[in-house]
Amino acid sequence: MAPKVLVVLTSQNVFPNTNHPTGWYLPEFAHPWKVLHEAGVELTIASPKGGEAPLDPASVELFKEDATSVDFLKNQQSLWKNTVRLADIVPRANEFDAIFYVGGHGPMFDLVSDPVSLSLIQTFASAKKPVSAVCHGPIVFVNATTPSGEPLLRDATVTGFSNTEEDQAQMTSSMPFLLEDRIKAIPGAKYVKAEQPWGVKVVVDKTYQLGGALITGQNPASATEVGKELLKALGL
Repeated sequence: MAPKVLVVLTSQNVFPNTNHPTGWYLPEFAHPWKVLHEAGVELTIASPKGGEAPLDPASVELFKEDATSVDFLKNQQSLWKNTVRLADIVPRANEFDAIFYVGGHGPMFDLVSDPVSLSLIQTFASAKKPVSAVCHGPIVFVNATTPSGEPLLRDATVTGFSNTEEDQAQMTSSMPFLLEDRIKAIPGAKYVKAEQPWGVKVVVDKTYQLGGALITGQNPASATEVGKELLKALGL
């Protein structure tokens, strides 16, 4: 049987302080989806609110020359226009072999503290199933805990969108906090990043709290490699 991966998208469609559109980031879904789909992985797409998950329009513009993103945007809209409500996944969580969080600025506002998401992360991690995220996606792990209440990221090595990249994207003032700072604030957590901003960086930590595979990617450029590492973790 084909492995099943739960893909989680944000439901946050605007920045609360500016009302400027946001959402999930096109290449961070398009590239891992291509890797997983071509390997025969079965994907279920969910979001906190269900229904249409908001695509960040800025990502469409910025990646209009990226063939994978363009093809995905043109041919796979049903994936994000008809997402399953995250709460409806809870009773069937054991059906899935891994969970993956797409980035974009949206997760910084909703998924960071969503109780259903945090419960699912604990469920997957406790079962030693791969938990993965890219770019701003790793923010979903900063409030996650083990069943005993320890921070999931205590003593873990993690990457995610850097403070420098946030500054260069001119988005720092729109953020409720910075992802790099939040990871570094967790006891023992080690934040790492590429030598240069926007460079590819993917971290696979198999020694973190619960001992499964914790897979994180730094930025949009890292999305394909996150997909490949997730395939490896699934034994493909």
